[in-house]
Amino acid sequence: MKKIQAFIVCAVLVFWTPAVFASDTADTTFNELPVAANSVDSSGEFLDEEPDFLKEEAGDEKKEDIISVADPLYYWNWSIFHFNDKLYFWFLKPVSEAYRAVVPRQVRSGLHNFFYNIEMPVRFINCLLQGKFGAAGDEFARFIVNSTEGILGFDDPAKNYPELKQGEEDFGQTLASYSIGDGIYIVWPLLGPSTLRDTIGMAGDRFLKPVSYIEPLELSMGVTGFRTINETSFRIGDYETFRKAALEPYEGLRNAYIQNRQKKIRE
Repeated sequence: MKKIQAFIVCAVLVFWTPAVFASDTADTTFNELPVAANSVDSSGEFLDEEPDFLKEEAGDEKKEDIISVADPLYYWNWSIFHFNDKLYFWFLKPVSEAYRAVVPRQVRSGLHNFFYNIEMPVRFINCLLQGKFGAAGDEFARFIVNSTEGILGFDDPAKNYPELKQGEEDFGQTLASYSIGDGIYIVWPLLGPSTLRDTIGMAGDRFLKPVSYIEPLELSMGVTGFRTINETSFRIGDYETFRKAALEPYEGLRNAYIQNRQKKIRE
C-alpha cells in the first residue's frame, strides 16, 4: 500500500502543471473497461451494455463542441495504450470468456450488484462535496434498501423505487465541479485512460473503497482483479467493435474518454 501511495504522490509531483487549472479546451496534438453503474432491464437482469465512453466515439466525426486535452506524454501514453490493448486480447478477454462459460449469469449479476453497493461511500461523499444533497440521500437510501432487502447488495430491489436514482459520482468529477481542469491526458498500465485530475480523483476515491482496506495487499489486488474479470464478462466484444470502427484507436479512445467525462461532469 505504501509503495502504491508513494508512486501516486511522485506521479502527481512530476506531472502537476498549471494546465490543471487551464481550460478544458487545450490543443492536443486497456485496459480495464470502466465499471458502469448498475444497468438493469425491466426484469432486473444486468444488461450487456457497451461502456458509455466507447459509445461516445467510434469514428464519428460529427460531434459538435469536441473537447480536447493536452497530451504531452503522447509517446508514453501510446505505448501503454498498446500494452493494455495486448493485455486485453491475450489475457483479460480469454480469462473472462472462460469465466463467463463457467459462472451463471445470475451469479455474475449478483456479484456486480454487490461490488456496486459496497462502493456507496464513494458516490455518497462526492455527492455531498458537490452539494448534491438530494443525490446523496438517494445513494444512502439505495444502500439501505439493497443491503437489507437485497441481501447484502447481491440483488437490486432499489430499482423498484424510481425516485431513488442511481449515480456515478467520483472525486474526479468533484474536482471538476470546483473548476479544476483536466490537466494532461495520461494512460496508466491496467487502469487505462485518465487525466491528471482524474488520476488524483482515483487516488482520493481509493480511501473510500472498502476493498482498499483488505489485507494483505495481494488479496486486495486479487479482489479488484476478480471484479474486473466479472465486469468484462458482460462486455466481451464491445471494445473490439469500438477498435474496428475507430480510424485511429488511440486517438479515438482518448477523445471518447474525455467526451464521456465531460458529459458526466455536466450531469
